Amino acid sequence: MIKRTHIRQFLAVVDAGSFTQAALRIRVTQPALSTGIAELEKLVGGPLFIRNRRQIRLTEAGGRFLPIARDLDRGFRAADSFGREEDRQETGLKLGIIRSAPGELLQSIVAALRPAFAIELIENSDSELRAALGSGRINMALVPLRAGERGDHVLPLYEEPLAMFIASDHPLAGRIEVGPEELAAETMIARRSCEFLDATSRFFTRHGVRPRFALRSESDERCLRMVAAGIGITTAPVSLAIEGIVPLKVAGYDFRRELGLIADPAWGSLPDVKPRLAHALETIAAVAAEWRETRVDAVA
Repeated sequence: MIKRTHIRQFLAVVDAGSFTQAALRIRVTQPALSTGIAELEKLVGGPLFIRNRRQIRLTEAGGRFLPIARDLDRGFRAADSFGREEDRQETGLKLGIIRSAPGELLQSIVAALRPAFAIELIENSDSELRAALGSGRINMALVPLRAGERGDHVLPLYEEPLAMFIASDHPLAGRIEVGPEELAAETMIARRSCEFLDATSRFFTRHGVRPRFALRSESDERCLRMVAAGIGITTAPVSLAIEGIVPLKVAGYDFRRELGLIADPAWGSLPDVKPRLAHALETIAAVAAEWRETRVDAVA
């Protein structure tokens, strides 16, 4: 018979992404956790996890079992609180976000979701967030969409180009376009959060540009403020523009990104999630349209 302990252990591994972290989270030894998962897999008739040194992933059966486990867990929690004032449980939402998501836009997205969900933000790279979404460790992700990525579980928000940003008083300010070779003597600032960092490096290398760097940072704000301070130049999505910097078009540099929200279809179709999520996404779509008009079209 499947017990509540089995469900608790299963969800702990899913949410933590490893047996070690899951054991710490629910305060059991790792051997006890492994034994419990083995018991559950025997009860359901097959493996629920693919185990390797780098990560723990759900099997196909594990993916099918996950929404059942979530429902059972909610049922147990509701039974625990039955008859109490705190009977009403908030539905949790684990939202993954790329590091280069504009803070102002993210604030509006979270504000639209907050009335319906208890939100936990998980910041990571696009590839890591997609892996977490596929394994059920997060419920939604704000990531760059891939070509043709559409569907009921995908909400495209806006598309924007990347541009080279320079200080407003830079000698090249006011130029309509420059060739990449004209930037050979410039000092660069590397946004480590940039999804096109490697591609940008290859682009300039092809044109013989191998600049020195004044800063390499995960913080977009710090990088852009140092551009405004005049110590270097950097590439960034146009929506990240701040006062004191201006975009400069570089011939042949035509990278673009489309940000969107992707939901786990199994989570998004849950009866207590679907209507609330649909309402929140309507608000987010309207916010994104305004953002595109004021922060993308106005700069691009």
